[in-house]
Amino acid sequence: MSASSVMFDVFVIGGGINGCGIARDAVGRGYSVILAEMNDLASGTSSGSTKLIHGGLRYLEHYEFRLVREALMEREILWRNAPHIIWPMRFVLPLHKGLRPAWLVRLGLFIYDHIGGRKRLPKTRTLDMRSDPAGKPLKASYRRAFEYSDCWVNDARFVVLNARDAANRGADVRVRTRVISAEDENGTWKVRIQNLLTGEIETVRARYLVNAAGPWVDHVISGVLGQNDVHNVRLVKGSHIVVRRKFDDPRAYFFQNADGRIIFAIPYEEDFTLIGTTDQDYDGDPKDVAISDSEVDYLCAAASEYFSEPVTRGDIVWTYSGVRPLFDDGASKAQEATRDYVLKSETARGGAPMVHVFGGKITTYRKLAESALEKIAGALGPKGQPWTHAGALPGGEFPFDGYDAQVEALMRDYSFLDRHHAARLVRLYGLCARDLLGDARSVDDLGRHFGVDLYEAELRYLATHEWAVSGDDVLWRRTKRGLRLSQEEAAAVDTFMREISGMHNQAANAGGGHA
Repeated sequence: MSASSVMFDVFVIGGGINGCGIARDAVGRGYSVILAEMNDLASGTSSGSTKLIHGGLRYLEHYEFRLVREALMEREILWRNAPHIIWPMRFVLPLHKGLRPAWLVRLGLFIYDHIGGRKRLPKTRTLDMRSDPAGKPLKASYRRAFEYSDCWVNDARFVVLNARDAANRGADVRVRTRVISAEDENGTWKVRIQNLLTGEIETVRARYLVNAAGPWVDHVISGVLGQNDVHNVRLVKGSHIVVRRKFDDPRAYFFQNADGRIIFAIPYEEDFTLIGTTDQDYDGDPKDVAISDSEVDYLCAAASEYFSEPVTRGDIVWTYSGVRPLFDDGASKAQEATRDYVLKSETARGGAPMVHVFGGKITTYRKLAESALEKIAGALGPKGQPWTHAGALPGGEFPFDGYDAQVEALMRDYSFLDRHHAARLVRLYGLCARDLLGDARSVDDLGRHFGVDLYEAELRYLATHEWAVSGDDVLWRRTKRGLRLSQEEAAAVDTFMREISGMHNQAANAGGGHA
């Protein structure tokens, strides 16, 4: 049955974390859902984050107490629901003379520890940097620090797993699918979409429209919906650099800068350190976003203020940038613009309802989705109750502290896997690693070898179950193996994915993921 012959309850525009989260929540309550993403899932802002599930300690300075509290309460919920891609991380905040005084930092951390319902994450403690291993990579002038808790997330996989769960529950997820127009026809939406791989155009009908297009949200309003030029969002660019590993400690660093901003230095993909982020207003096309020379210089200088061994351009192995679609609240500085989300409901002339999603952060995506569902229920009538607080994401159906046990179990059942390979598969796929490996009894059963520990079986799994169609989808969003493959190996991955993508572009909707 074609999409044009049925009426969906909800049409979601945008395959970032907010769009996929809303689609997942809605279909889980019993609404029929279709989602269209013009590029790859998480190809925009949602894969350009600092990879943290955090309350946002610095937001306390801007009195965003509700946002911080909501985000802090979400940390342990999300960790419990996705223990393969989310895990606790301790952050070391060295005190810097002439910047925020120790009493103010400690007060902020006391609030941070106590307003968010922290249960499993350890509380703040004070460090003597002259004796603690965390002081070893830093300059000797940093003698005291505070250590506090937040969580790490594999952001791109977080998005894909929300989409996978939505599809498992019956949602129609379309990637590489552009929304051409959306018209109100007698109180319902007539949406024209185009498959960008085949060129095919079709018409889809829906009772409710969700505009979760991220940096393109205003473009959807003016271009797709045909309204006049609008300006609801403030686009703020955040850039990161990835360098060769600067320290061996598993903890991350939270560095204060003289300009009042902060940056993080975080252990990344075992052999690297992630440093970011910047905050700059952006007025270009979001698809063209890239780090600037001045941002590179800023991040290198800010990190070098703390590390005894300076961070230089020669250390950089990768950079990435994202555009945050913040609600334009008139703040004078980019870093002061609210990170809170804003949902604006509208009704088209004929009565067709819609909601536009502005702002938000990856940590609060689930609460944003629940707020969107309240609006959907108000327009279409209520269905199921909120459920995602206890809904594990695919592959995450094991105890929050059970990652190591899952690695051991996978090595026991697939004895040809070395520990590094098994650990990576569990980190990315959780229990779904078994679906990927299938009946394999040797490395040869995994098919063609593309470099490091990347085999044909994994690429085929990503095409069939996770909508991957290109080398970038695999290497820079779903696996980060791009950090380790040569240019020739990466090109081979891209060629292979493009060869099989025609068969598998929409196949992921057929199910087959770990339920």
